[in-house]
Amino acid sequence: MSTPYLEIKGLKKNYNLKPILRDIEIELDQGQCMALLGANGAGKTTLLRILACLTKPEAGSIRIGGMDIWHDAQQIRQQVGFVGHQPNLYNELTAMENLLFFGRMYSVKQVRERATTLMQRLGLERRASERIATLSRGQLQRLSLARALLHAPRLLLLDEPDAGLDEEGIVLLETLMKEHAEQGGTTVFTTHHFERAVAFSERVCMLRGGRVVYQQDSSAVEAGGIKQAFQEALR
Repeated sequence: MSTPYLEIKGLKKNYNLKPILRDIEIELDQGQCMALLGANGAGKTTLLRILACLTKPEAGSIRIGGMDIWHDAQQIRQQVGFVGHQPNLYNELTAMENLLFFGRMYSVKQVRERATTLMQRLGLERRASERIATLSRGQLQRLSLARALLHAPRLLLLDEPDAGLDEEGIVLLETLMKEHAEQGGTTVFTTHHFERAVAFSERVCMLRGGRVVYQQDSSAVEAGGIKQAFQEALR
């Protein structure tokens, strides 16, 4: 039996003594994609931030690609691409300058060529020399995706990556996620759209009050079934 790429056991997180995550247990194989569902405040963003080594847990064990999050946080960060609610881009820099900055931070080889390719894939080549402040919400989201993919991460963590995207952008997002999986990459993403949760993932996980209340292979359910399970979990 192979070892899961992502293995979470007994994960707990508190803020000001208030439990945010409680005994989270999740396993995900290399190349798999998991949709993380839950109401606002369920703990989804906190879980992603812990996996990205941006927030420390209180207790529990997390192994990512054989590395332990308590001891190998720096190495894990090098293998993670993260898109959060905020773009995490520098307003005073242009779109291209942002990608070059982050690429050099991650020691990306031939960084300008890599950045140019991603800008073209994401339909941003005409915006390359524009400052961040001039970009629309959807363009910022596309640029955030380019930044997350720049260093060819093994683990993609996407917090509502479809936010602000038009239909063309959503189709492109699905394509990029599939390509990431085909290259052996693993993905965890949050969304409020049940159809996308099923269509984009191999596994669906639902949080309520910081606990996992539902886990199922996407192939075994339909969007309607996910919605019903979600409504039942909120009762």
